[in-house]
Amino acid sequence: MFGPGRRMARRTARRTTRRQMYLHDAMGGGYSEPAYDEPSYDEPAPAPPQQPQYLVELEKLGQLKEAGVIDETEFEAKKKQLLGI
Repeated sequence: MFGPGRRMARRTARRTTRRQMYLHDAMGGGYSEPAYDEPSYDEPAPAPPQQPQYLVELEKLGQLKEAGVIDETEFEAKKKQLLGI
């Protein structure tokens, strides 16, 4: 196309694009806002969870058993007591 027809086609295309943008904004904008809350990087990371106290006690018991301070029956009895079995 040459001449005024080409100009008219460009003008119509621009108007159509503008109309679509206005309608899109009027309908709520679509994807312009994130669908989730982005994490804030200013907040410190949560502390790792600490081991429950009974795990620490079981580890100590295991070390005592390996060192020969307590025998197998004492270890099993204390383990059952700690675990509530």
